[in-house]
Amino acid sequence: MRNMNDILRQAQVMQNKIAKLQQEMGEHSYEATSGGGMVKAEVSGKQELRKITIDPKALEGGDVEMLQDLILAAVNEAGRIARETMDREMSNISGGIKLPGLF
Repeated sequence: MRNMNDILRQAQVMQNKIAKLQQEMGEHSYEATSGGGMVKAEVSGKQELRKITIDPKALEGGDVEMLQDLILAAVNEAGRIARETMDREMSNISGGIKLPGLF
């Protein structure tokens, strides 16, 4: 029975660390750019879009489709960076074990 108590205690410690990490990651910002810096996207660790910055030069050509592509590329890259950071940090906490539903 002692081993079971140790396992439960370790699981509780891991759960607390994961909850703390999720909160901290949600407060961080991750940025990515596209088009040589003409578009910059900022997302939270929860992958929520916080900010889009568009250089006025990107509007000069009037190519709306290109601008849309640049926005998508920047947002997707910022989201990827946030996901990879969360995955890496979760892996450190869990010792490399993939925990379904957590990340």
